[in-house]
Amino acid sequence: MLFPTGAFALFFAVVFVVHWTLVRRAPALHKAWLLAANLAFYSVFSTTLCALLVALGLVAWALGPRVAPGAPRARAWLWLGVAIALAWLGYFKYANFLIQEVAARLADVFGLGPPALLEILLPVGISFYCFQAISYLVDVHRGAVPAARGPLDVLVYLTFFPHLSAGPIVRAAHFLPQLATPPDPRRIPVLMALILILGGLFKKMILANEIGVGIVDPVFRNPGAYGTVDTALAIYGYAIQIWCDFSAYSDMAIGIAALLGYHFPKNFDQPYRANSLADFWHRWHISLSRFLRDYLYIPLGGSRFGSVATMRNLFLTMLLGGIWHGAAWTFVLWGALHGAALAVERALGRGLGWFLTFHVVVALFALFRAPDLGSLAAMASGLLNWSIGPEQATPWLALLCALGLGLHFLPPDLRQRVEAALRRWPAPALGLAAGIVLVLILRTGPEGVAPFIYFQF
Repeated sequence: MLFPTGAFALFFAVVFVVHWTLVRRAPALHKAWLLAANLAFYSVFSTTLCALLVALGLVAWALGPRVAPGAPRARAWLWLGVAIALAWLGYFKYANFLIQEVAARLADVFGLGPPALLEILLPVGISFYCFQAISYLVDVHRGAVPAARGPLDVLVYLTFFPHLSAGPIVRAAHFLPQLATPPDPRRIPVLMALILILGGLFKKMILANEIGVGIVDPVFRNPGAYGTVDTALAIYGYAIQIWCDFSAYSDMAIGIAALLGYHFPKNFDQPYRANSLADFWHRWHISLSRFLRDYLYIPLGGSRFGSVATMRNLFLTMLLGGIWHGAAWTFVLWGALHGAALAVERALGRGLGWFLTFHVVVALFALFRAPDLGSLAAMASGLLNWSIGPEQATPWLALLCALGLGLHFLPPDLRQRVEAALRRWPAPALGLAAGIVLVLILRTGPEGVAPFIYFQF
């Protein structure tokens, strides 16, 4: 179920009304209602995979008391819980990749036939909810949050539909305390939520969808057929598209959660205005960057054991971050190159500057988007092919790309300024304005809604 659809609008309207009715009249039931809504949302994708998601949540809940500080063999139980979550993720996401890359080559060596691939349906959002299961176990082990007495809170946390499909990754220590008491209906940040949701719809339906359909998808699908202008605009366009698409989902998720009385952390902070790669990763997919920092980079040693160890830890963290994104050599190489570039920055003791940082990120996103290394080589050749004139590139698409990049250089507190100005509007005028903006977005965007890019991760 996609956010920018009528089906989701109807679903959310029902969830919203029942949720706040229960909060006021039967607060003991509101979490059970949220869990039911979460499971209904995910069952649209697959009821079987929904049951498996619940099973992982029950495993995490059952291990909670065993990993708590002071529990016997708590660290061993923690490692077991983390291993279960990673094995869960590994089977669905990497089993066929390993069969293709390892078992197939062994079969060639021993003269055997090619091994059969497994019929695996990748669960939507599996990388996100597996990381959140790990967050619950680690945060309980560290004493940041107590182990839940019953499974309800853990299941609501793991399955909460606004961020279930594509994040942001919300820490257990951040979200579970919010479930301790019913949310306050007098403190719903309606204006903030409205701005985030409408802004997200604009970025997704007009910028991301138009750029993706108009230039990125055709060129990356058949890179050898296009020349310099089309290839260059597709490469820049994908960097704009993936930011618009992913930040749109995060903004809408934050806004939808806020309308239900829950707070999510910010996930993007104008990443393309970064002056270094380290700064970029402080601004891009912030919840993942902090997760990798706190649960991987720091446990590896962080920057505590000298410059060589620091560069090694940076490289390993980003390499594993690349692998987290998908089972393909392009993702492995993307993570490795980001890790190497961060290590170079650390060795130099300074950032690359805005221009170089931006173009390193854009070039590596081309690798991220390419289906394989051969396609990337064809795109590199297309960049130098002036003999083929522009076929897909249009002034409209170039304008949309420029607009997407230009949004990064607006005042960082623009949303707060708009929110302050709108507070003076009467409710009917505000509702009418929101309706007009919504209709304009729906009429301007292309027909249909493409799935969010990060659904595949």
